[in-house]
Amino acid sequence: MSLAAGPGRGRVAGGQTPADLRLVIDKHVAYVQKLDTRRDELEYHLTEHLRVSGVYWGLVALHLMKHHDALPSQGVLDFALSCLRDNGGFGAAPGHDAHMLYTISAVQILAMTDNFAELEKRVPDGKKKIAGFIAGLQQPNGTFAGDEWGETDTRFLYGAFNSLSLLGYMPHQRPSETPMIDLPAAIAHIRACQNFDGGFGTSPGAESHSGQVFVCTAALTIAGEIDTFLGEDGKDRLGAWLSERQQASGGLNGRPEKLVDVCYSWWVMSSMAMIDRLHWIDSAKLTKFILECQDPDEGGISDRPGDMVDVFHLCFGIAGLSLLGHPDLIEVDPAYCMPRHITSKLVGR
Repeated sequence: MSLAAGPGRGRVAGGQTPADLRLVIDKHVAYVQKLDTRRDELEYHLTEHLRVSGVYWGLVALHLMKHHDALPSQGVLDFALSCLRDNGGFGAAPGHDAHMLYTISAVQILAMTDNFAELEKRVPDGKKKIAGFIAGLQQPNGTFAGDEWGETDTRFLYGAFNSLSLLGYMPHQRPSETPMIDLPAAIAHIRACQNFDGGFGTSPGAESHSGQVFVCTAALTIAGEIDTFLGEDGKDRLGAWLSERQQASGGLNGRPEKLVDVCYSWWVMSSMAMIDRLHWIDSAKLTKFILECQDPDEGGISDRPGDMVDVFHLCFGIAGLSLLGHPDLIEVDPAYCMPRHITSKLVGR
């Protein structure tokens, strides 16, 4: 079984009465396990460009729900390594070009399945080769491109910090070696992407967006620069903008005047956790909103109540509930969207 999971869209969410609202873990586990059995559906093949990320999303949800062994580990490993390209990067699926986004997902899969040693067995100096691909995408202004074609975005800078730290190749992890990346230039680029409202955009001058706030605050956290960079006043300013993302339904949006979406339960809340302002959100209302987005019969979580479920929103809905301290879940690391006990082992967080 390759577990080449697609986005896994399914039935519409909803159907629980307020009194019955609970996290249906058994249904969600079964939902993830079924993702690779839907190869006769057109959508499975149309979403091949999301395949390795789909595996990552499913694994995160399973780990946080205390079912890390629900997928066959050998199948997960074989699929992830089948996406490794000669240049050290990973593609979305076998045969696809390498890209930073899929390299992040693949490295996180290897980390969550404890397979870095196996990587080294199958690919000599595999970790260093992957790190070299990532470092080679840094641009003169400090940011990172997604691939050889040169598109830049703060998502890719975060991806570089995330993956390099898990691989053990951030500058502070190898103080006696010549750094692979120019860390000061990368931090300076993040500063240039911050706006007057405290948020961050995809590039200097771009509109603040919750997703970009996450990648920038997480990059700063991984680099150990979050407190120095923001200070208490900066955290207050950013926390105020983030807290305003909560709407009357309890859900969160990505920027002003946009619809709420379960995935922002992660992008917004993780950022607030990293700046110690998580208590500025009404956690009871947000918990209710996330639970209302479940399919209580078949599993999965949607963006909003009544919409189709998928594994992307399942991942970030479960991660959001973990940040809220849901009793049925283990602790998530807000900078990595991975179980805290795994990141603690690899990077000492």
